[in-house]
Amino acid sequence: MFFCMTGMSSIAQSGLQSAEDSYEQYAYIDAIRIYERIAEKGKGNADIYRKLANSYYFNGKYDQANKWYTRLFEDHSSEPIDAEYYYRYAETLKNVGESSKSDEYFNRYASTVSGRRTMLIKEQKDYMEEIRANSGRYHNVNLIEVNSESSDYGSTIYNNQLLFATARDTGNFAKRIHTWTGDYHTSIFAADINEDGTLSNARKFSSKINSKVNESTPVLTKDGNTMYFTRNNYDGSRGYDRNRSTLLKIYRATKNDKGKWTNVEELAINSDEFSTAHPMLNAEETELYFASDRPGGFGGSDLWKVAITADGFGTPQNLGANINTEGRETFPFMSADNTLYFSSDGRPGLGGLDVFATKIKADGTWTDIQNVGEPVNSNWDDFAYMIDTDTQQGFFSSNRPEGQGNDDIYRFTETRALLLECLQNLEVKVVDAETGAVIEGSLISLFDGHRNLTNEATQSGVNYMTILTDEECGIFYRVQASAENYQTSEAGVTLQEEIGGVTQLEIALEPAKVKVELGDDLFEKFDLNPIYFDLDKSNIRPDAAEELTKILAVLEEYPAMKIDIRSHTDSRASHAYNDRLSERRAKSTRQWLIDQGIDASRLTAKGYGERELINECADGVNCSEEAHQANRRSEFIVVEL
Repeated sequence: MFFCMTGMSSIAQSGLQSAEDSYEQYAYIDAIRIYERIAEKGKGNADIYRKLANSYYFNGKYDQANKWYTRLFEDHSSEPIDAEYYYRYAETLKNVGESSKSDEYFNRYASTVSGRRTMLIKEQKDYMEEIRANSGRYHNVNLIEVNSESSDYGSTIYNNQLLFATARDTGNFAKRIHTWTGDYHTSIFAADINEDGTLSNARKFSSKINSKVNESTPVLTKDGNTMYFTRNNYDGSRGYDRNRSTLLKIYRATKNDKGKWTNVEELAINSDEFSTAHPMLNAEETELYFASDRPGGFGGSDLWKVAITADGFGTPQNLGANINTEGRETFPFMSADNTLYFSSDGRPGLGGLDVFATKIKADGTWTDIQNVGEPVNSNWDDFAYMIDTDTQQGFFSSNRPEGQGNDDIYRFTETRALLLECLQNLEVKVVDAETGAVIEGSLISLFDGHRNLTNEATQSGVNYMTILTDEECGIFYRVQASAENYQTSEAGVTLQEEIGGVTQLEIALEPAKVKVELGDDLFEKFDLNPIYFDLDKSNIRPDAAEELTKILAVLEEYPAMKIDIRSHTDSRASHAYNDRLSERRAKSTRQWLIDQGIDASRLTAKGYGERELINECADGVNCSEEAHQANRRSEFIVVEL
């Protein structure tokens, strides 16, 4: 189901060597039968218990794996045991409901091994709180009508049909058995989606897609003319790697003018030395996401992506350590809003594979990864999640015991979206500093740490603002309040750490008592902090932007006002250079105000170089940097009211 789909059952052998051979060939069902017979005769040892437990573990039968991992740890505790078995044992303990003991073995693993899983165990000790907070968002979680007694998983919607992989008996004369699971090889089936949402008439999808080996996890382009899917590495006959294992590859097929699937070909990103599986397109269909155990990864299988180009594909890129762990990351799904869902057993969760979600940010990085919670996730393997963001309905697969077969497909309706971005509510009350009365019709402006305007609100009484950002919660904002006949004021606020938090803030405004007249310098009139420039620079610094915001407020309060911006430099450098520098600074200041919405006709700007120094720091005078900086200034002279 995940990786290493191997060959046909071999002729039965007897004895330990037969079990060893089966185990090495990933024929776990055969290995289990022989190992258990040996163990039940009292001839088990640490190696047999380990391989017997692994055989169940790799088939997702965690309760049975727990039985034999327990024997390993109880009967052979004095012998060296690889730390990986602490992790696997902890996973199976969680499955059988022994959470405290599971945490004990997770911590024993973390104290022995460094790496991504260890970091997550140490950092996310309260992971169950996140899971509880994210649980209960799904209703009508039910088995679909076309599940079988075999494995059914990996669904996608196409042309009002649900496509999925199934290991059910198709009635072929040559029944091929998957020796890893003991089930039949999988084929892609289609089921009709009825008007009431139920499914019926499950049948094989296409003989051009299905072959005599495993096919699964189809995904189609929006126009329905191209399909990507997973298949054993097969080209007319079974392909093997150097270990005689049949691995997985991604194939592509296209639809011809008659609506038939043709041109089935494997992608150039495949190899006979590792698996590449479970393709998924991003919303723009410019990238293909997939799972692979290729070199350059972090663990059992990682999530990768590759650019789809006009002449093929780019170079595959690993999604990185923020997503991938030493465990299995697999079954990626990208929703229409660029939320990436995937399954992992390398993160703290409910047990087995859990479904996690993250969202790509504007800078290409990912938001914090969250467990989607119950009932989608359980203490079994939960995977192949997909959702239609328009209807909030979707499907996932699971091997939980209440199902009909080994793996089953469940449908669901999401009733509350998972908050992957920082959603905060800010309540700002603007009051008169002298009377305490609420100021009606005040304007609230919200600036981020880079002085970018991110939100505005005008309202009587309390101003309510919803902030949605792909940045982390708990970051600093500056809130500016203004109102007619009042002086503009600002306050800093750090939003709460948790998503959905409410932050309350009160800003008091002083009544406007300053009368502006022609010839006034607004810099002096409103007692602004100096607008400094860095040496030899003309760009607006963040501290300068804060002061210019106050000039902006005056210009907005007096819509007929025109001002002349005058920029000055210190005496260092030549007169000609300083003239050019001050001219650039004056124009930069003017442009900043224009960019904030002030009409250009209200603003003139001129550079005066070093001709109007305000102290003794002329050419040849030894002065401190602070004294020189005082000369690097701007003036804002009122020329019309």
